[in-house]
Amino acid sequence: MSAKPALIKLIVGAGKAAPAPPVGPALGSKGVKAIDFCKEFNARTAHYIPDTPIPVVLRVKPDRTFTFEMKSPPTSWLLFKAAGISKGAGETGKQSVGEVSLKHVYEIAKIKKTDERHVDTDMKAIVGSVISTAKAVGIKVVP
Repeated sequence: MSAKPALIKLIVGAGKAAPAPPVGPALGSKGVKAIDFCKEFNARTAHYIPDTPIPVVLRVKPDRTFTFEMKSPPTSWLLFKAAGISKGAGETGKQSVGEVSLKHVYEIAKIKKTDERHVDTDMKAIVGSVISTAKAVGIKVVP
């Protein structure tokens, strides 16, 4: 029976992976050299605006080799950027802290569509999900 690969989930700023916490300890505990991941991650995120949060799923094999999949930035982060705000409303639905246009929503949905798990998802469903997230963080969607 072969051992299953260990999964490590992180959110790392584009171009900012470093062997320091949280990356170093998370990888070190699985026997992976953090510097190897950091070099590859930083190279693969070089085209992003520095510090853009990138969710990463690492699969560490028993021989300590690894592969990793990068996802698009979190929907809420993309919405905050589009609305020009730094954080959402404290209480869901209580107040509006910003607004985005339907064009913004569609552009964010196009970014989310690039994720492996959304490849077969209908664009309308992704747009609906982005609108739901906007409501949850207090961002009003305007035509």
